[in-house]
Amino acid sequence: MIALDTSSLVHYLAGSAGKDVDAVDAALAHSQACLPPVVLSEVLSDPKLPQRLEQALLQIPVLSLKAGYWERAGRLRALAIRGGHKAKLADTLIAQACLDHEVPLVTRDSDFRHFGAAGLRVLP
Repeated sequence: MIALDTSSLVHYLAGSAGKDVDAVDAALAHSQACLPPVVLSEVLSDPKLPQRLEQALLQIPVLSLKAGYWERAGRLRALAIRGGHKAKLADTLIAQACLDHEVPLVTRDSDFRHFGAAGLRVLP
């Protein structure tokens, strides 16, 4: 499985180009894509999202939250902040879901690189 971040998914849906968009396309084509719960919430928050796209997004598997998720996410964010890095809460929650399921994350958001110290694999 390969988790998709909002940044790459939105660019994919907009028809943009990029290595991350290619990775999203490949993951979807090979039924390997999954969504962290926060990503699904972020994408569905668009009031202009067409119904057909909403239905398509709801077909992508969503990563479950494992016991202790919130505590691990808090510690992950503290680790990043302690290291002097930016750690948005939504990004931290996405990273923790990926870490819990040991899946890489396709993103064009460079803020995720700070979670690599905790083992997050970022693609492309």
